[in-house]
This record gives sequence, structure tokens and C-alpha cells, in this order.
Amino acid sequence: MELFQVIEDGEGIEGAILRALPARPGQESRVSERHPALLVVSPRAAEQGMPLPRQCRMALVPGALTVPLRAASAVSYGASPRDSLTISSREGNILWAALQRELVTVDGRVVERQEFPLNLAPGEGELSALATAGALLLLGVPPEELGPAAGGWKT
Repeated sequence: MELFQVIEDGEGIEGAILRALPARPGQESRVSERHPALLVVSPRAAEQGMPLPRQCRMALVPGALTVPLRAASAVSYGASPRDSLTISSREGNILWAALQRELVTVDGRVVERQEFPLNLAPGEGELSALATAGALLLLGVPPEELGPAAGGWKT
């Protein structure tokens, strides 16, 4: 398992990632504060301009992030159709996420364009749910393991 870091303001994204990853056999969850393979920036952290690491291999950032970041690749999430991961629709506590273009995980696997459902916990923000889903995708969790049929993750 690659090292990752989450920059957030109490949104529960890192905790949700850590809870989802141990369920996958043969993988360890490792959080890094130095040169992460994957840097995840939460919606509130971006809004507040929280300090970011100098560099990372891959970044998952809100589409509205305006802070320059040194990363070999970046994936955006948000409400804009220009974002790589966006919201397709919402049905009660089910959020439909749309992967607008294929992405490459930190271990080099390709995830094709598709839509998939996500459980939205009471009080959980839609963008925080997208950030968690995007991080899990980039860390190698298949989309079919994120949704309600798979039990989803709990924040």
C-alpha cells in the first residue's frame, strides 16, 4: 500500500479511508506526512488555504483549488463537469458519483469512466464523500466496492 496524506479540517475523510482499507486483504494502511504517493486535499482545507506539502506523486484536489501544488499528476473532484470525479445525482442518502475520464491509480491500474453509487452518511458533505471515494479509487479500491451493494464505507 502506498503512503498517503489527507489535509482536512475535521471532515472525517482520513478516518473513512483508514476504515475502508483494512477490509482489503493483504494491504496495510500507511499515512505519511512526508512525500506522500497520494495527497488528498479536503474541500474545507482548500477553502481555508491550509498549508500543503511541497510535493507529492499524485494529488486529489477540489476543482476549485487555486494553490499551486507540485505533483506528477492530479485528479480533481467537485460539482463542475470539468472535474474528473463529480456528482451525477442524489437519491436520498445515495450519491451517484461520475468518473468523467479514466484515471490511473497509484499502483498503475486504470479505472475506466463510469458512474457508481456511494452511501452518504447523515450530515456528511457531498464533496467530502467524493474526496473519500476518489482517494479509495486512487489507492486501488474498485468502484463496485464503494457503493451500497458492497456495504460502502462508514464515516
